[in-house]
Amino acid sequence: MTKSRLAAVDVGNDSIKAIFGEMEYELNIPNIIAMDTEDRPIIGIEELDSKDPLDGIHIKVHSPALKENNLIYRVGNLAAKSNNASELDPGSSKSEEDQTLIMLFATLALDAAKGIFPQTKNVIDANYTLGTGLPLREVKEGKDAGYRSKLIGSVHQVEFLVTPKYQGLKVNIKFNEVKVYPEGFAAFINLVMDNNLKIINKDLIDKRILIQDIGGLSTDIAVIKNRNVDDDKAQGFNLGVSESLEAIREEIRKKHGVELDSRRDVVEIITRKNNRNHIMVRGSRTSVHDITDRILLDLAKKQYRLLRNVWQKNSQTEICYFVGGGAHVLKDYIKTINNNLDGYNIEFFEDEKESIWMMANAYYKLITDFVKKTEKQKAAEDKATVNN
Repeated sequence: MTKSRLAAVDVGNDSIKAIFGEMEYELNIPNIIAMDTEDRPIIGIEELDSKDPLDGIHIKVHSPALKENNLIYRVGNLAAKSNNASELDPGSSKSEEDQTLIMLFATLALDAAKGIFPQTKNVIDANYTLGTGLPLREVKEGKDAGYRSKLIGSVHQVEFLVTPKYQGLKVNIKFNEVKVYPEGFAAFINLVMDNNLKIINKDLIDKRILIQDIGGLSTDIAVIKNRNVDDDKAQGFNLGVSESLEAIREEIRKKHGVELDSRRDVVEIITRKNNRNHIMVRGSRTSVHDITDRILLDLAKKQYRLLRNVWQKNSQTEICYFVGGGAHVLKDYIKTINNNLDGYNIEFFEDEKESIWMMANAYYKLITDFVKKTEKQKAAEDKATVNN
């Protein structure tokens, strides 16, 4: 039996963030796929092994969990360059989209291909204990059980086609265990506990807090009191940043004739430290402030309205933490609105990585804790069996 490897994977709408093993390996891949009908041509095939696999993920995926099986995909950076690139649509459910599974399997296969598992000829048998999550709305609708059952008990195969370093490798993925956590709860765990599940934020542990997690397609507002997420009060909304990023991309195309590959390119323009909100137009640096400010301010107002409504229903709330990639994009706009209006006690994570990796870190803490408890329980049962 292949030893199971820990994997904590946040299938974010913008990108996949994954942590493996003893936190020794991380992956961050844009959540973009493009269906391929034929083998893609490679320029300079002899240079294939010198390139980064992450820039050329080209795979065939076989899994009984998929609605459309045995198809070929370009993934991540490679997909972004395709004319038929697909990003998750607003209103879609993460748990029901093939794209979520394709990204998950591709990420695990990239980890497995590093030589962690036994390999026979060109086939790797990989076994994972997975911690992942879904938006609160989907968990409240009971979709977590269906999502988990798609993964458990089946073999999911990723075959690397024209991918640097890994061309010709097949990875068979099995799951020893899958835990699916609600995203709001995960954010709370990450705020108050370290990697060993020791409480690091004593000030926060008994406060009444809100956590507003702004993603690409949805926003979750977790209501925390008495150290627990109040499932009845917690709310999920079909409002994320993807639609606004798409609108910015489209307006830049119409006004300046500049094609941006993906929403991620838009995020980079909005959040980078130098020349923020500027693009190159025919070789000249050009401001797109007018476009980004108008569209993002409108979204920030909608996000603020959500905060206000939930806070009114939980009037004894002491602080709201904004987390997620969307929060990082909207941070300055929400702060400005809050300063001009109600002046709620709100907090953002100034460190972009901390905000964006929050869910993956939380899943890692939770799945590690689960494994430790399971091993402890098994050791106790084995001991009892011996004593009997």
